[in-house]
Amino acid sequence: MTDAINPLYANPLYAKLLGETAAITWQELQPFFARGALLWVTPGMDLVEVAMAVAEDNGGQVGEWLQSAAISKVEASLAEDLLARDPQLWAVVVAPWVLIQERP
Repeated sequence: MTDAINPLYANPLYAKLLGETAAITWQELQPFFARGALLWVTPGMDLVEVAMAVAEDNGGQVGEWLQSAAISKVEASLAEDLLARDPQLWAVVVAPWVLIQERP
């Protein structure tokens, strides 16, 4: 039995964004928060898939995720929580946004 491979993984943009994803601290992200340039990607979502949709200006998909709160702008309450807990975060830049996600 063969497992199906997600077709996103073969997309060159997916591979490029995956290569640009890195661990980062909240301390390093604070200037981006101050500019309102952070998008929070809920755990369980594929950070790179979300970044790809943003990069491709896929407004329909991004709008659905925003509507369902699967992604959102980082608000002050989340910023305070991240500052207090200092969790391990992953980020990828899709200008003008920095997409971030907490890793377990």
